[in-house]
Amino acid sequence: MDVLSDAIAAVRVGQPSSNRVRVSGTWCTRLAPYEGAGFHVVLRGSCWLLPDGGAPVSLGTGDAVLLPHGTGHVLADSPADAAAVRSAVPFERWAADEGPAERTAYGEHGAYGGVELLCGKYRLDRSRAHPLMAELPEAVHLPNRVGSHPELRAAIDLLGRELDARRPGAGTVVPSLLDLLFVYMIRSWMAEGATGAWPAVLTDPVTAAALRALHADPAAAWTNDRLATEVGVSRPTLARRFTGLVGRAPMTYLTWWRLTLAATLLRDTEEPLAAVARRVGYGTPYALSHAFKREFGATPGRFRTEVQGRQGSAA
Repeated sequence: MDVLSDAIAAVRVGQPSSNRVRVSGTWCTRLAPYEGAGFHVVLRGSCWLLPDGGAPVSLGTGDAVLLPHGTGHVLADSPADAAAVRSAVPFERWAADEGPAERTAYGEHGAYGGVELLCGKYRLDRSRAHPLMAELPEAVHLPNRVGSHPELRAAIDLLGRELDARRPGAGTVVPSLLDLLFVYMIRSWMAEGATGAWPAVLTDPVTAAALRALHADPAAAWTNDRLATEVGVSRPTLARRFTGLVGRAPMTYLTWWRLTLAATLLRDTEEPLAAVARRVGYGTPYALSHAFKREFGATPGRFRTEVQGRQGSAA
């Protein structure tokens, strides 16, 4: 696993959901803050996104926007004033009622003249968010430009075709494509020259190589000397580069990541504690329990019971 994949896997819960809506005329809908990430792709037409506390964003055909922190926002046909925002129809009701609006959106020759959107959500568990995910801005706008982000464009095209045809297997293909879309949107944000620590971390050859090694085998008997040898630099160079960019010393980061991975395994599997301990580099269940309680304030057993209970009630 690479760092981005691990960062996403640590917070992902369940499958993404999506709605495809068509609307024309004057419209305004609100999406409440969400414990996860939201996204919109404009398949046809144009509209506006108004994030809570942020500047309006104009969206055109082919544009994608990711709201990685579940920020509440409004979608509208035009920049809405405060009164319109307050009276915006909740998205769930609006999406359910869009049938009549869809029928009025077709012109006399059958051409579609409105806006077509793919809107969706990813459920995320933010209790152990990787700093890479925490660093994403409130809204990641990825305009459709010729030649830019071909993987993202391909995923959007494939999604559009799957949703048009609803062919056999769509129940498997669509969630998988939505997962790809999430990764490609974050990749594209990085490729756009994103500022912040983690884009710099993942492009620094020394730090990126060290992170790849730690994430590839977190249970290994890592030491600063062994990691420096693996990366091909001196121990002082590794410590300086890694700590300066990541904000934690290599072994401190490794401890945090091992416990984060243990929490993910406790959440998503029924593996016994001894097996979890071995997978994340702890010699005994007792050693893992002691470190886990210090980090999360609960024993692994209590943590598993509580987090799986929350997931069951949210399903």
